[in-house]
Amino acid sequence: MPDARTADDLVALALEVSEEGMRAGELPVGAVVVLGEEVLGRAYTQERTQGRRLVHADLLAMEQADRHLGWKPRGRPLVLAITLEPCLMCLGAAMALGVSEVYYGLEAPDDGAGGVAAVWQPARQGMSFSRLPAVTGGYRRRECLDQFRRYAATATNASLRQYAESMAALPDDLTKV
Repeated sequence: MPDARTADDLVALALEVSEEGMRAGELPVGAVVVLGEEVLGRAYTQERTQGRRLVHADLLAMEQADRHLGWKPRGRPLVLAITLEPCLMCLGAAMALGVSEVYYGLEAPDDGAGGVAAVWQPARQGMSFSRLPAVTGGYRRRECLDQFRRYAATATNASLRQYAESMAALPDDLTKV
């Protein structure tokens, strides 16, 4: 039986999580990890809350899913949905976890790793840890962009505000890039 949730539905869940993060004063980045219909991990970026840098939404959600799954066989594809294109670190973590598909909302021109698949050529193709997930973006893009615009207008942390402003300045329509 096919899973009822579409990529668009999954990014909508990630948007809900990023709204929680915004209410906590964090950048509007949220992520969910799903196996079939079950959400195994959900998190928002927590740089401000934890005072650390390696607390990206997708990484935290994947850590939750990893704790839940352990080494259990999956039987179904593991999917990551996030509001912002994953960085190289998080894409590597997705590979290590065995995520087969990544869906994101808004591209990250400065540090997004979605294009890695075009150049990735591992020496041993059959190794499970070297399989790059299929990465596609643009789901609910305008809603993700709107979150960055709202955050940029109210952020008190200068560096986070600067990053949010750079994201908020992205064009509404990708055809204008």
